[in-house]
Amino acid sequence: MLNSLRIVPLAFAACLFAPVACVQAPSVAPATTALEVRHVQPPDLSDAHLGKKMLCVRPMRHGAPRLCVEQVGDKVVAHDYGHGGSGWTLAPGSADYVNNLLINSPLAKDLRKDTPITVIGAGVIGLFSAYDLSQKGYTNITIVADRFDNLTSHNAGGLLAPVSMDNDPAMQPVIERIGLDAYRFYAQVARGEHPHFKSGALIVPSYFDDRKESGLEPYVGKVMQPAKDVTLDFGTGTTRRMVVYDDGIFMDTAVMMQSLTDWLKPRVKFVQRKVERLSDIDTRYIVDCAGLGAGALNGDKAVVPVQGHLIMLKDQQPKQLQYMILVYFGEAKTASGLKVKRSFYQFPKHLPGTAPNDVGVVGGTFIEGADMDMPNEDEFRIMLENARKFYGLKD
Repeated sequence: MLNSLRIVPLAFAACLFAPVACVQAPSVAPATTALEVRHVQPPDLSDAHLGKKMLCVRPMRHGAPRLCVEQVGDKVVAHDYGHGGSGWTLAPGSADYVNNLLINSPLAKDLRKDTPITVIGAGVIGLFSAYDLSQKGYTNITIVADRFDNLTSHNAGGLLAPVSMDNDPAMQPVIERIGLDAYRFYAQVARGEHPHFKSGALIVPSYFDDRKESGLEPYVGKVMQPAKDVTLDFGTGTTRRMVVYDDGIFMDTAVMMQSLTDWLKPRVKFVQRKVERLSDIDTRYIVDCAGLGAGALNGDKAVVPVQGHLIMLKDQQPKQLQYMILVYFGEAKTASGLKVKRSFYQFPKHLPGTAPNDVGVVGGTFIEGADMDMPNEDEFRIMLENARKFYGLKD
């Protein structure tokens, strides 16, 4: 899902000083530069073009994701969970970071390339962790999970942007480093340059209300170009002033999950069972990517569910929807009395096995404390009303 974190970028400045002659210049009024106008086609949001409704629950951890290594009894456990709506945004970089912590830990002195390692969890974090370990030369990997299909990781929206997190500022440098590594990975896939994955990521324009809301400013100058101020014309009589990152990345999550699974199946073991305790695992080395389940598994009360609502679209014009939009509408209360952060996003998501024109997804919500047993069905209707109003579409 979307990944509502506000990242404060680290500022770096280099100043060069040289003597110059001062010349009194005539006073000139600043020129007014007209904003570039982009004509953007809205999706068809009429009832006949709405597809599957999806409810997702993201595992957010207050204070930051848990990225560390510890000894629990006779087990050495590397924890990699609690990314909120930023699981897809951070997964490749997070897997590399935590696996390196494990490999270099004093607790792992007897860890060899053929040592059995168990990865708990088959969401995006778990699959990338197994993939990264395999890339590092480890050959005895088992993924254990209670299920492998129709996970939040399959249904998530797919915008690369750090959202739905609650990070201690001290963690920001680590989160930014992980995010940069992940961007580089997905950019390779999107450009057709990755050795193993040729689909599942696209570089598309990504539109936001402002630069701060995007969370992407720490990426600018490192892996991304600066945002531009533009006016969007939806052809409905409605225009919006927004900022755009033309090198934004969309992860087609269900496609990428299938690609990861297909690559891993000949190389790692998949075992379907629910893990109640870390002591249930036979191997000494464990990579804990249990997401929401990690709260109970570790007695970690900082882990909370964050619910999101999405609706797949059908019978659209795919070529017209190759862009992403994310805007926030503020906070309110759900019918169940929980605080909801409402937003609207549109991504060119496509579910494998569906018709070629069944492209696009709209979302979304951030409801902390709501799980699958509390669906908050009214939010689907409110979300659509906000989306139609944003584009200037008639009901």
